[in-house]
Amino acid sequence: MGACAIDATGEPLPESTLNLCKHSDAILFGAIGNPKYDNNPNAKVRPEQGLLKLRKELGLFCNVRPVKAYDNLIENSPLKKEVIQGTDISIYRELTGGIYFGDKRVSEDGKTAFDDCAYSESEITRIAHLAFQAAQKRSQKLTLVDKANVLETSRLWRKTVGEIAINYPDVA
Repeated sequence: MGACAIDATGEPLPESTLNLCKHSDAILFGAIGNPKYDNNPNAKVRPEQGLLKLRKELGLFCNVRPVKAYDNLIENSPLKKEVIQGTDISIYRELTGGIYFGDKRVSEDGKTAFDDCAYSESEITRIAHLAFQAAQKRSQKLTLVDKANVLETSRLWRKTVGEIAINYPDVA
C-alpha cells in the first residue's frame, strides 16, 4: 500500500491488498509515503489516496488520539512542567467526511484550487456517540472544537452534537 504499491502496480491501494484487508482480523499500518511523492505537488497518484480509500472501504471513521503526560517523563517534555502536568485527554477526529473526501478541483488557469468540505448528520452522529461514551468513562467532559461563526459544516456539527448531548446528561 502507498508509495511501494504505486511503484509496483501504479495504484496506491491495489484491489488485492484491499481484499486481503477486508478478510483479515486486524491490520498493522505503518508509514506509506515517500519523499518523491511528498515533494511533487503535480503527482496525480499519491500514497495518501490509498489511505483514504482504505478508510472509506472499511468504514474506519474514527481516529482517537490520546494525549497523556506521564509524571516520570515530564522532564523530557518541551512544555513547561506546570503546563503539561496532569494532561489526560483524548481527541476524536472524524475520518471519512469533510475536506479529505469533498470534491477537488483546480481552475482552468491553475491559479485557484478548491476542496469542498461536506459532513452528513449520520457521520457526525456516529463519532459523537463514541466521544460521549468515552467521556462517560473518563472525566465526564466533552468539548466540540469548531468554527461555527463562519463555517456551515461547523454549525451542523454544533447542532447535531448538541442534540446528542441530551442523551448523555452525565457529560458536561
